[in-house]
Amino acid sequence: MSKVIVTGGCGYIGSHTCIALLSQGYEVVVFDDLSNASKESIDRIEKITEKRPELYRVDLKDKNATIAAFETHKDAMAVIHFAAYKAVKESVEQPLQYYENNLFSLINTLIALQKFGINNFIFSSSATVYGIPKTCPVTEKSPVSTAFSPYGNTKKIAEEILEDCTHSNAEFSIISLRYFNPIGAHKSGKIGELPNGIPNNLMPYITQTAAGIREQLMVFGNDYPTKDGTAIRDYIHVMDLAEAHVVAVDRLVHQKQENNFEIYNLGTGIGYSVLEVIKAFETQNNLALNFKITDRRKGDVPVVFASTELASKTLGWSAKRDLNSMVKSAWDWEKNYRNENS
Repeated sequence: MSKVIVTGGCGYIGSHTCIALLSQGYEVVVFDDLSNASKESIDRIEKITEKRPELYRVDLKDKNATIAAFETHKDAMAVIHFAAYKAVKESVEQPLQYYENNLFSLINTLIALQKFGINNFIFSSSATVYGIPKTCPVTEKSPVSTAFSPYGNTKKIAEEILEDCTHSNAEFSIISLRYFNPIGAHKSGKIGELPNGIPNNLMPYITQTAAGIREQLMVFGNDYPTKDGTAIRDYIHVMDLAEAHVVAVDRLVHQKQENNFEIYNLGTGIGYSVLEVIKAFETQNNLALNFKITDRRKGDVPVVFASTELASKTLGWSAKRDLNSMVKSAWDWEKNYRNENS
């Protein structure tokens, strides 16, 4: 009974979490529709861990297909749910696509879990649920306010759905992990962030610019009320994030939770501006980036960084890797990937 289903497990955070789970002896099954990821991730996971997770290709927006997939693996002890679209700008432009994908896939998954009695669930949430926070650092008790984007709103609505589910089913245990800004890659350089098309997130845009894939890095706004005018975020190494999911699985499986629905911030507690991240990348990797300041991007928040006190105190988890490790590992991955495909 050590099987964990990872929905969206071929994606960036999902694939790194598979590595962390496998390294701790869990059996991993990946559910993914491969709409925004590649099954090549499974090969890369196997190269790193010498264990191959099973891939079940399924569109979780399809209720019957979802139930069939979970019936095949109804002996799972826990589910980690990553399957969602995640680009803030794209969600502003295509809100209905985001509501359909992110909420239908969650609801169908929950229906399947209820049907087969799988009661341990970890949700991939986001700091976007805090909207524009009035004060930082943001704690788990900070107000969940009006979302600044449809993407953020899907996470806010999803958490409301999950809390309702725990009220109706006393055996159902859920941990919602609110991520801040994951960047970086596995230390092997064999797996990392690989978005389709033009990146929406800062780090892959930086590495693709450095690799010559993108002509220029756009910095969206330098007129925010911050130390250098650029937006401030709490960047966390993806492997620190992945390891937090293993801790959360252990907590649920061993019934250590204090409440059926628990929420934890996952970040470093340190806010870095966009220009500070660019400078760290240039310094750590000994290169210069071609970047340009442009207008603010709709849906972006000026400043947000986490209080991680609750995760440290209750889960016994804290981020171990610093910004230099994040930017170096991201560039190592980008270089290796481009060399493989040159």
